[in-house]
Amino acid sequence: MKKDKLALFGGNKIIKKPFKKYNTIGEEELNAVTKVIKKGILSKYLARWGDDFEGGPKVKTFEKEWANYFKVKHAISVNSWTSGLVCAVGAIGIEPGDEIILPPWTMSASAMAILHWNAIPVFADIEKETYCIDPVSIEKNISEYTKAIMVVDIGGQSADMNKINKIAKKYNLKVICDTAQAPGSLYFKKFTGTLADVGGYSLNYHKHIHTGEGGMLVTNDDNIAKKLKLIRNHAEAVVGDMGFNDLSNMIGHNFRLGEIESSIGIEQLKKLDYLIKERQRIAKRLIDGLKDLDGLNLPKIRKNCTHVYYMFFMTLDLEKIKGAKRDKIFHALVAEGLNGLSLKFANVHLLPIFQKKQAYGSKGFPWNSEINKREINYNKGICPVAESLHDKNYIGFQMCMHQMSNHEIDLMISAFKKVWRNLEFLK
Repeated sequence: MKKDKLALFGGNKIIKKPFKKYNTIGEEELNAVTKVIKKGILSKYLARWGDDFEGGPKVKTFEKEWANYFKVKHAISVNSWTSGLVCAVGAIGIEPGDEIILPPWTMSASAMAILHWNAIPVFADIEKETYCIDPVSIEKNISEYTKAIMVVDIGGQSADMNKINKIAKKYNLKVICDTAQAPGSLYFKKFTGTLADVGGYSLNYHKHIHTGEGGMLVTNDDNIAKKLKLIRNHAEAVVGDMGFNDLSNMIGHNFRLGEIESSIGIEQLKKLDYLIKERQRIAKRLIDGLKDLDGLNLPKIRKNCTHVYYMFFMTLDLEKIKGAKRDKIFHALVAEGLNGLSLKFANVHLLPIFQKKQAYGSKGFPWNSEINKREINYNKGICPVAESLHDKNYIGFQMCMHQMSNHEIDLMISAFKKVWRNLEFLK
């Protein structure tokens, strides 16, 4: 068969116009916001103990409906998932100098929430096929100073919580689930993010559902829930009148979600099931269309779990792609009109803040201080799977950013197939 010329080299591109941006906001949200504005109560929080300490009617309704959906005892809203992570780390009783293990494949906020409380991030490697934190690497990184594990359910599916919780029990560790990218996914028929001491979800604009900015914490622990609410809303000003005697980490913030955002969230939550099915529909059609391309490894779903495809993770088998270079394959796909691809993924341990070990001030605090009990290694090489994927093998598609018809999915598949027919020219 005569090979068609790649757009990268002047041929006609497959995809003529960008994919439509993902948008979950509709008339329901507009009507809900209008009602809040007409009522005039945009927020009802007060930073003192009383009826308004936990917010207004929409906040409370949103939290109740979230708790019901995810089958948890407590849901606590926050103004961003970064705020939620800060609350979570503080609420589990972390002390300055304590170590928390987390994966490098995550948004920097996961690690910054640890540093916020003057605790020390320690990075464990990820699993090659799921990109979630590797339980084997977790156990290798546990020290006498480890107090918690922060799991990141990256891309749209759960980490291996059975193994992780066994490790946590063995070493008496707390577990936090950063499930920003996997709301509604299941782990052995239970919702991802709900199998930890505290978990939670992001509600910023490119997630499955959103309130513009926002987040939601979940826990079944009454004491942790109380601390989450206090840290969210000026704990230091409230604990006295509340009669709460545990002052550990009772430095509060204004992490409160407003009534407008909560009214949007109530409507968005109603759509989550449908939106997840749409992500899964797109992923299935992509997998069916791309599965025969030699050297392209497609997303793997953990056994007894579901995937909600915030990202469509792919890797290249370098031995099977005939010497073609990943960067050239990427640029060839982009030239065919395929927007939404990414060539690299975060390796947070390699950020300057960790390479230079400088966070608070200019003296290297907290690493270069008495609270840090041992030398922590952030050198390249500590997470070989994550680093190799980032440097050599990974190509991702940002499913979270696009709405796609079957025709558009098929165009994407055609673009991949065209590039694969021309791999010999991408060496």
